[in-house]
Amino acid sequence: MTDLFARLGLTVADLKGGTLAVHSPIDGVELARVRETAADEMPTVIARAEKAFKAWREVPAPRRGELVRLLGEELRAAKDDLGALVTLEAGKITSEGLGEVQEMIDICDFAVGLSRQLYGLTIASERPGHRMMETWHPAGPVAIISAFNFPVAVWSWNAALALVCGDPVIWKPSEKAPLTAMASMNIFARAIARFGDAPEGLAQLVIGGPEVGDALVSAPQVPIVSATGSTRMGRIVGPKVAARFGRAILELGGNNAMIVAPSADLDMAVRAIVFSAVGTAGQRCTSLRRLIAHNSIREDLVARLTKAYASLPIGDPRAATTLIGPLIDHGARDRMLAMLEQARGEGGTVHGGRAVAKGAPQGGAYVEPAIVEMPGQTAAVCAETFAPILYVLGYDTLDEAIALQNDVPQGLSSCIFTLNLREAETFLSAAGSDCGIANVNIGPSGAEIGGAFGGEKETGGGRESGSDAWRGYMRRQTNTINYSANLPLAQGVKFDI
Repeated sequence: MTDLFARLGLTVADLKGGTLAVHSPIDGVELARVRETAADEMPTVIARAEKAFKAWREVPAPRRGELVRLLGEELRAAKDDLGALVTLEAGKITSEGLGEVQEMIDICDFAVGLSRQLYGLTIASERPGHRMMETWHPAGPVAIISAFNFPVAVWSWNAALALVCGDPVIWKPSEKAPLTAMASMNIFARAIARFGDAPEGLAQLVIGGPEVGDALVSAPQVPIVSATGSTRMGRIVGPKVAARFGRAILELGGNNAMIVAPSADLDMAVRAIVFSAVGTAGQRCTSLRRLIAHNSIREDLVARLTKAYASLPIGDPRAATTLIGPLIDHGARDRMLAMLEQARGEGGTVHGGRAVAKGAPQGGAYVEPAIVEMPGQTAAVCAETFAPILYVLGYDTLDEAIALQNDVPQGLSSCIFTLNLREAETFLSAAGSDCGIANVNIGPSGAEIGGAFGGEKETGGGRESGSDAWRGYMRRQTNTINYSANLPLAQGVKFDI
């Protein structure tokens, strides 16, 4: 472990003597005590970002893209080590830790190309001798508030786009996963050293609790705040940013469903269900939480899933055979067990969900994933519990299934398994899923960076990553150029003097 920290540039000074204790969810061992950013330091941090913005916005976008290209190279070189640290600090199995770093690499590749494609529009003017156009300019410092479950990827989704768009970034990671953030900043520093002329303060890291976050959320000098976390957090952040007319990119809760139709390929559906429901120990915002199965296949599907769940290896995420690692902490396990009790009280039949001791490291919060057959969409089903609980509901008609799918406060990801074209297209239509992500014959989890990521309703409405999400990090400007010798007014207005 000491060698891993050293390769990622984490020194003894970084790891000792601070006030924030960092524990591994694998076995509860204390990994470090890191220094927290004091609230009275935040004005200096923000001022440094403001100064960096004035320099960085003048750098041509393709040149800004070169820095992100170098970051991608450095991430490739550090992939194994950073992935191992994600596993150690967040509890992800090895392939998922490596996959998260690959997401960082992928968004860097995307952003490099984007740096030459920050396109505006040419717009037809109603006035002769005039041309209209739309241009996009850097917006200013971007605050990035990330969660423990994707401790580094979410930063990269935002930072790679913000940097090519001309914006500095200030990152506040989860207090449960600061080491991966510190390592990522060291990797970024290597890219800056190769780049050569980046302004000081282009990317900064602040570590701490609500006071540090509030300083970013409340600062008028930070026009964009991208915050990933719970809906409760979003209800605090959103209004504060809006009150100062800033822009919030909110990625909040998910309560994602899969509809399984009578025509579905059940073998494929089972594989998709298991990964989506138990991957990352059910701690993805896109994790599958509700299974809406046609009543003609529901019993068979539950039997297949129960058998598959019984075979899943649970334990140390560093072991090659492990598929389910620990929850982030014992509080998460307690919340899961409490919600299972609530589901029982609401008429649910629970399969699995027991605390695991045999074979799992002592000190970690290990638990069996649970399948819960429910009589209806009760209060427990409508709540997002960040744990591997899969609620099973039945339906008779597609309209009924879509209504169940949409009848929750959250609106992040959704999917349907069907070989019926009409069902698939209906699900994707305006009368279908109301989520930001809707898939056919693939689970709700594991989105690629090429598409815009985000959801509706209590998921917050934000968009990150691919497609045209870059526009959220820039300001739009409409320009009109009069190249004639006259000054006609729009809409035929006459104002002669």
